Amino acid sequence: MTARASFALRGRNPDVLTCIANLSNDEVFTPPEFANRMLDTLAEAWAADHGGADLWAERSVRFIDPCAKSGVFLREITRRLTHGLAATMPNLEERVGHILTQQVFGIGITQMTSLLARGSLYCSKHAQGEHSIARGFATDDGNIWFHRTEHTWDGSKCSYCGASREVLYRGEGLESHAYAFIHTNDIKARLAEVFGGDMQFDVIIGNPPCQLDDGGGGGGASATPIYNLFVEAALSLEPRYAVMITPSRWFAGGKGLDEFRDQMLRDHHLVKLIDLPSLYDVFPGVKIRGGLSYWLWARDHDGGCEVVTMGGTEVVGKPVVRNLDAYDVLVRRNEAVRIPDKVTQHRVNGRSEASLGDQVSARKPFGLTNQRGERTPTGLRDPVLVYGNQSTSDLNRSVITSNLGGSTAGRCCWLRPMGQVVATT
Repeated sequence: MTARASFALRGRNPDVLTCIANLSNDEVFTPPEFANRMLDTLAEAWAADHGGADLWAERSVRFIDPCAKSGVFLREITRRLTHGLAATMPNLEERVGHILTQQVFGIGITQMTSLLARGSLYCSKHAQGEHSIARGFATDDGNIWFHRTEHTWDGSKCSYCGASREVLYRGEGLESHAYAFIHTNDIKARLAEVFGGDMQFDVIIGNPPCQLDDGGGGGGASATPIYNLFVEAALSLEPRYAVMITPSRWFAGGKGLDEFRDQMLRDHHLVKLIDLPSLYDVFPGVKIRGGLSYWLWARDHDGGCEVVTMGGTEVVGKPVVRNLDAYDVLVRRNEAVRIPDKVTQHRVNGRSEASLGDQVSARKPFGLTNQRGERTPTGLRDPVLVYGNQSTSDLNRSVITSNLGGSTAGRCCWLRPMGQVVATT
């Protein structure tokens, strides 16, 4: 056992987790280097809050990745703990066994990723397997749990995640993509059921799936964000710390993210937000428009959040501690905050000017997405002329379901410059 553990935990060159292909643009493996940057941020915060103490020398701290894919976070946590606990637990077999059975936990997002994560952590897809470095588990799952979960259909949508029944109701031969962590009304009870006892995790860390097809939009090409559901479930567990990667679209937009954005901006437990605006800085070859960010949340913190902008591995501009709820969107660059500050302080005859936000519509103005009508009103019972993106067409008034105003007479003007929707009547 000692020889096997020593072999399994030594440095890997090359690292196999840098060589595997992503499952999709929505389920992307975290590069080991980036996972370690996140763990460094966590360790720095722990030291700052605990008088310089080393997180990796703590034998009672529990970690969980609720959306495990490659198992990279759990593997790197185990590697650090194996070194950090050496002084207090000199026996390698005992030390590794304690870490794997008492400190690191995960929930696989699919059956395949649960096997992959166990392979990364236990060196075997079965925790009780011949080549596993783990001992003391009662099942082959070990502490990386996966059980197929089904969507709860409410008409055409899942009541938990908003997934499309038409797209994902496809039998047991294929993955359901109904992630257990967000398909429950009581996540604490679910974790107690999965891992036994009243489990309290000190650190939640992960890279949640981004979105699921909801069957909407033009031609059915539309997706609903779900990473916010993972964040909300994670924070509801009240860990000491949470560190997660999310797309940065929630800063100022994103379908169905208004309430999530409001919650995040008003959450004074956010300690640090590291923003990576470039498309490919984190996941090479995966285009995530708006870039990505990761953030550190601390239960005992109550104050401003340090905002750091990165270009690759370099800090861009000066990090600034800010009150994120100064505005209803997050001003991305620290240097740019002075612009809305100056605008909001401007007065005309002692009064502030009206905001352009009051004149800009939300997504789907008038209930329309990108439908194109008829070239002429001929044959339409009650035609309305619609101005679109460099085109005009005629639609029946009955398809206009919102923003009707005081009268439905006249024309409907719909403008969509640069992918943003602006509408008026």
